Amino acid sequence: MRAISHLLLGLVLAAVILVAAGLVYLKSTGLSTRGEPGRIEASLARSARSMAIPSSARAQPNPIPVSADVIAEGMAHYADHCAMCHANDGSGKTEMGQGLYPRAPDMRLPTTQDLSDGELFYVIEHGIRFTGMPGWGTGTAAGEQASWQLVHFMRHLPKLTPAELDAMKDRNPRSPQEIRLELEEERFLNEGAPQ
Repeated sequence: MRAISHLLLGLVLAAVILVAAGLVYLKSTGLSTRGEPGRIEASLARSARSMAIPSSARAQPNPIPVSADVIAEGMAHYADHCAMCHANDGSGKTEMGQGLYPRAPDMRLPTTQDLSDGELFYVIEHGIRFTGMPGWGTGTAAGEQASWQLVHFMRHLPKLTPAELDAMKDRNPRSPQEIRLELEEERFLNEGAPQ
């Protein structure tokens, strides 16, 4: 009985220490997204992500054979939907991506490239809690096909060519301000044109 009470006391004491350490960390870092996650925090987050992905999803192979057309489809989708946070080159160096906590990852690096195709697919479809990564799954076959094409494109990111980067710029969404400026320019240029 005494051993059980010592064990319980030890567990309560460990829990109190963990909560206190968490509060000290929160107080010292605040809730700002400006700071970089520390090594321990990043390691814990990667471990939590890994544990949260079911092993069946992790082992799932990409059912779409890779081809130039599949890469092109994935690239077009990525430029239109993903580049705002992840950048055309996959670096994550965008205003949006750098404002997130944790930052949008450099998807060309091993921390992303070493994930299995199934893990990448799962993250695209389901997102990651407590980050800026939403789940994009639509529950449709077409949506899943687009996600698998994105997985192939993500594998291609480290080998992007300057020509591919230029092609992606044309597919990036434009802001309302850019559209408004283009329309104003067009109106100005057409003002003197006969109708």
